[in-house]
Amino acid sequence: MPLPLSGKTPWPPHQFHEPFADMEVWRAWYGGDTAHLAQVYGGPASYAQNPKAREFFELNKPAQFRGGLMGGLARMFWGQPVTPGQPHAKLHVPIAGDIAELSANLLWSEIPTVTVDTDSTDTASMVATTDQIKRYLDDRGHSTLREGAETAAALSGVYVRVVWDTSLRPRPWMDVLGPNAVVPEWQWGMLRAATVWRELAPLHGESEVWRLLERHEPGSIEYGLYKGDVDTLGMMMALDDHPDAADLVDRVDANGRVTTGINRLLVSYMPNVGPNRTWDHIPEAKPFGRSDYAGIEPLMGSLDESWTSWMRDLRLGKARIMLPQSMLEVEGPGGGGLFDLDREVFMQLNMLDDGDGSSSITMNQFAIRVDEHERTCAALRRQIFSSAGYSAQSFGDEGTVAVTATEVAARKEESLTTRGLKILYQRPALLDVLTTMLYVDVTHCGAKGIDPAAELTASWPQAVQPDPEATARSLSLLETAGAISTWMKVKQLHPEWDDEDVAEEVQRIRDDKAAANPIPAGDPFGTQGQGDPAADPTATGKDGAPEDAADDTQPGDQADPKTQQGQGKAA
Repeated sequence: MPLPLSGKTPWPPHQFHEPFADMEVWRAWYGGDTAHLAQVYGGPASYAQNPKAREFFELNKPAQFRGGLMGGLARMFWGQPVTPGQPHAKLHVPIAGDIAELSANLLWSEIPTVTVDTDSTDTASMVATTDQIKRYLDDRGHSTLREGAETAAALSGVYVRVVWDTSLRPRPWMDVLGPNAVVPEWQWGMLRAATVWRELAPLHGESEVWRLLERHEPGSIEYGLYKGDVDTLGMMMALDDHPDAADLVDRVDANGRVTTGINRLLVSYMPNVGPNRTWDHIPEAKPFGRSDYAGIEPLMGSLDESWTSWMRDLRLGKARIMLPQSMLEVEGPGGGGLFDLDREVFMQLNMLDDGDGSSSITMNQFAIRVDEHERTCAALRRQIFSSAGYSAQSFGDEGTVAVTATEVAARKEESLTTRGLKILYQRPALLDVLTTMLYVDVTHCGAKGIDPAAELTASWPQAVQPDPEATARSLSLLETAGAISTWMKVKQLHPEWDDEDVAEEVQRIRDDKAAANPIPAGDPFGTQGQGDPAADPTATGKDGAPEDAADDTQPGDQADPKTQQGQGKAA
């Protein structure tokens, strides 16, 4: 479907109005801007910037007094009307940002290992392709993917666009786009086309809205500049009609297209997690994924309300002194009265006391409900973390006492389960992006020796590293029982190694053992002292078998220790 030429095309398209509106709410929670939160919930968003908005009838919008869904949303904490004469003292706890940050750290604190399938390419291309992928996933690429994962946790997903400019970098790199910055087209749940759009600065007035559309299809990119209003796309204009799009004139053909030379999309979608429980009735929005905030917005609002109430108790808990009017010093007609708190000497007044304390100085100080508020906030935090799919221990709510790796994994089980689930969704998108970068590198950046068509695999490192002491103790017990080989010991100690690396390490271990126990000169078969264990204490173990027999023999091939001892005596 090409770009629209003209007319009152609604933008964004009507089928994305609901998803993009929800994303705006999540963006407000993620950003933590109280004005933005008040705006999306129908509250006084602009009171801090616009003095006229402080008027009562401007602050208390009609939506806050409606019934139904809109009225319910507006009556949430951030949409509640502001009481006239009261300060705007609502506080926000940035727990939404903490959730998104933790999600990104669990996934991308360490870069995954990407390998090339040896059956899909030759050895030289495999080595060159692997090295080039490591360059893509350098610190810049790693940080870009981590930022994308944090945005995806908040907004349900992100788009990753592959870009290149050899005048800036010798190889392509990744550009992350928000989910509401792209209008996608899906086929059987797969992205087949994507229109990237952004608003440009107005030229002649605030009423006009300039938009630049960038439609991606396999093999080409089409650009279009439009001048419309807030709700419609408007007329298609020439690219040089706006200074921010004028640089595209020399890059496109007569139809506004650029040929990429690659028969695949340069844009990939990386969902946060699925399925989407909110937009399942919208076919175009089902592949978007699910935000970590979906369904917990009321809980986060309640946490803000509880925290605000706590701070209100502190504000109202200040000690205040009440004294009768007769104790004030009058400054004269129209001058009012005052009371000097620093004065040390007062003259006692002869007056009758009615017994109610009205003729004496009294102090008023409200109680600060610390325990009640603290327990309420802690319970809300735990429920928010659990509903988002994380353990409270991941946020340090259960203390930071040093424990073993097994105990850490048990306490963070919910977080680690969510991490594993998200990897299922992000791994295919990562491999798709890397494959596109390989094609772009060969086609436009002059990369040599790499194979873009090679099959790629990716594996994430363990989130909780095992305790080295516990691992060594387990391997020692297995070796004593003769139940593990050297190859398996190395594999358990380094699970991230492939079989070739493990085999090399096993050979080095054997070489070290051979160097520590050299064969005497003149005895190439090592038979000297065979019948006398005392002559060569390293030749046999406790049962007379070779010390490394459990490592190098297969099941069923080990000799009978009694037979070995009998042979030694016969010799």
